[in-house]
Amino acid sequence: MKILILNCGSSSLKYQLIDTEGEHVLAKGLCERIGIDGRFQHTGKTEYKADIEMKNHTDAIRIVLDALLDDDHGVLKSIKEVNAVGHRVVHGGEYFSKSVIITEEVKKAIEDCCTLAPLHNPANLSGIKACEELMPGVPQVAVFDTAFHQTMPPKAYMYAIPYELYEKYKIHRYGFHGTSHKYVTQRAAALMRKPMEQLKLISCHLGNGASVCAVEYGKSIDTSMGLTPLEGLAMGTRSGNLDPAIIAFIAEKEKKTVEEVENILNKQSGVLGLSGVSSDFRDIKEAEMHGNKRAGIALDLFHYRVAKTIGGYAAAMNGADAVIFTAGLGENSGDSRAAICEYLGYLGLWVDSEKNNVRGKETDFATDESTVRALVIPTNEELMIARETAELLA
Repeated sequence: MKILILNCGSSSLKYQLIDTEGEHVLAKGLCERIGIDGRFQHTGKTEYKADIEMKNHTDAIRIVLDALLDDDHGVLKSIKEVNAVGHRVVHGGEYFSKSVIITEEVKKAIEDCCTLAPLHNPANLSGIKACEELMPGVPQVAVFDTAFHQTMPPKAYMYAIPYELYEKYKIHRYGFHGTSHKYVTQRAAALMRKPMEQLKLISCHLGNGASVCAVEYGKSIDTSMGLTPLEGLAMGTRSGNLDPAIIAFIAEKEKKTVEEVENILNKQSGVLGLSGVSSDFRDIKEAEMHGNKRAGIALDLFHYRVAKTIGGYAAAMNGADAVIFTAGLGENSGDSRAAICEYLGYLGLWVDSEKNNVRGKETDFATDESTVRALVIPTNEELMIARETAELLA
């Protein structure tokens, strides 16, 4: 089965064409600056890059389909070879606890969740509607970032606010990166040669956006992101957890609206705001090596908060069998992994420096004496979406 995987951002579109028989990636690419000037890159039989105007996501998907059919760099002879489209959808609210085949009712529910993910859900919905127009009759599936976390108990997902506000507005922790956390914990079980139902795993998705998830016996029981992706760890540009009164304090002192303060916390904070250097951890590490004290503080704070969250989740599960590192920073920065694991000796986890000298490769970098494993597992959200799409259609 050939499945087209689409991940629509507000002005971007990432895609992969995956053959689920053998799980091969046949083609992949990226559309950027949709609605601005348009940049396109595609890897199929050959690589192809071009500046192409894309007014909207329909234009972008049309360009993707043309590239897949192109004589020189395409991999399809007919668009009818595409058996289904799998969409990454960021927020499913309380509507969805698993992936679903897209219907009119599903589209309405995704639209209802736009207020909870205003930067993502409208773009996800645009991609769905564009495929309906350009690929009529081809089944479409929505795979939700929030679905994996629907198994959290009330003690983990509730906020201590008046209960009527929860009932009225569904204000509670939803969590994100669910597709990634699900994939890497399944891989961890395979690598450890144990059933998921016997494992307590802590998954650390560390990149520009970052979250930690406690997965007990195959189910998410807690995660660091909340109603929105702003809660939790300090990230590239997001503040993460802070005293809620800070919002009113900044608004009053700086004469800003709540929306303006929220923009500061989402786009100007995190390690960017602390370091004053960049939201890219590589740039911050380089600055620290050249004596930038603020860059050092930013890195120390990030590592410390990740370690504290891991400790909290070890307590929540009364132990852990493995800590997993994934996503851009988690997969590629041995320095960050080592700095985080320095706090975890009480768990029985110690780092083998030689094994930790790895980038983007599945590895257990804990010492032989460690009672808790430390795993690097590159995430593969697109493959997870393809698997769930194929499973639903089967």
